[in-house]
Amino acid sequence: MNSKFLNTTKIKTEALRLGFLSCGISQADFLETEAPRLEAWLNKSMHGQMSYMENHFDKRLDPRLLVDGAKSVISLLLNYYPSEIQNTDSYKISKYAYGEDYHFVIKDKLKDLLHFIQEEIGEVNARVFVDSAPVLDKAWAAKSGLGWVGKNSNLITKQVGSFYFIAEIILDLDLEYDTPTTDHCGKCTACLDACPTGAIIQPYVVDGSKCISYFTIELKDNIPMEMKNTFDDWMFGCDVCQDVCPWNRFAKPHQEAAFQPNEDLLQFSKKDWEEITEDVFRKVFKNSAVKRAKHSGLQRNIAFLKD
Repeated sequence: MNSKFLNTTKIKTEALRLGFLSCGISQADFLETEAPRLEAWLNKSMHGQMSYMENHFDKRLDPRLLVDGAKSVISLLLNYYPSEIQNTDSYKISKYAYGEDYHFVIKDKLKDLLHFIQEEIGEVNARVFVDSAPVLDKAWAAKSGLGWVGKNSNLITKQVGSFYFIAEIILDLDLEYDTPTTDHCGKCTACLDACPTGAIIQPYVVDGSKCISYFTIELKDNIPMEMKNTFDDWMFGCDVCQDVCPWNRFAKPHQEAAFQPNEDLLQFSKKDWEEITEDVFRKVFKNSAVKRAKHSGLQRNIAFLKD
């Protein structure tokens, strides 16, 4: 049995032990298919005020520019689908932000996996990535056979849907590579039909500057008045295109203690959210990704929904 196969098996087994949903591996090379797509998306200003998307264009497409001598990209999925959701008659928060900030939770797991690789296989040159560097997560996960990029631009997996985070380890180790899966969106247009702001402008193309997640998280200016009454009560992020996706009927609740929400988050009424103080905000969203919006940002979003 060759060492590449053995090392790959060890890594995938340890990834599952650490709580990852699945692990796929692809060769670290230039993403030829994604290059023209990314360029066209940026040229049409679909990134809105997310100017950081314009930076490091080459690095986004070639992992060898991020890690010297990179040979493999290990892609990992971590489930965040909750066992309970918010009070239905309330302002809504995207499910990924119910618990602790995923950046910290996943980074710890990635460091544990990398430590395992160093101990069990040998010294490697590597970096771990969680949505905070110029890496095209979904492209690498699809290339690694973990799912396909659907019409809503999310990675979708037949067995579990799409409610999961994606992370990577890029390293200078030769491994066995997985092959991409096929697209199973078929003729379904549920996500396009349901998007409250029409951000999915055509199958597989999302105008980020029209997305509720962009307006409620990324946009620092006032929300444009023409978007009034289109947010469907979402005050931080939006899950509509995932909630309506037929493949998410297979989503199962996560087992990650760090992603358990504060009870207040699940029970608060609209009135509770409208009256939320800075102190209560800190308590409910301690270590949460919602802190990115700050108390003032959440208040801005709620005021936009309410008036």
